[in-house]
Amino acid sequence: MGIEIGTIVEGKVSGISKFGAFVDLPDNTTGMIHISEVSQSYVNDINDFLKVGDTVKAMVISSENGKIALSIKKTQPKTAEKDINKSPKKSRKTHKPAPRVTSPGDYEWQNSQPAAPSSFEDMMSLFKRTSEDKISDLHKASGESRGYSRRGSRK
Repeated sequence: MGIEIGTIVEGKVSGISKFGAFVDLPDNTTGMIHISEVSQSYVNDINDFLKVGDTVKAMVISSENGKIALSIKKTQPKTAEKDINKSPKKSRKTHKPAPRVTSPGDYEWQNSQPAAPSSFEDMMSLFKRTSEDKISDLHKASGESRGYSRRGSRK
């Protein structure tokens, strides 16, 4: 009598290794439950879930060359996974730019997105302008003056 794939069988755990557990089945055969098929949650140590002598119900997931693969995970409802996946996603807050102070009491809000350039030349011009601004800000922040390196020697 062969065990059909998809049937749920009951057996007793006869051995445990770091990669799975061996189960004695009613028809004098042995099946193996791989560590990844023990629980819906992550299993780091199979000994936390199964002990030798435990009676388990498992689904037959394959049977090739006399080797029977079993899964406890497939007999359990998947409610925990579905609840996690269906949790409402947190909405991201939209970023508001900080005010630019030009003089005391005078605030000017910067646009978060500049108007989209209409041509390639406009895009290159905008890129060049922003790059030069960033480089000059970096030089100012590092205290470098034009024509001198950090060590004080002329370039």
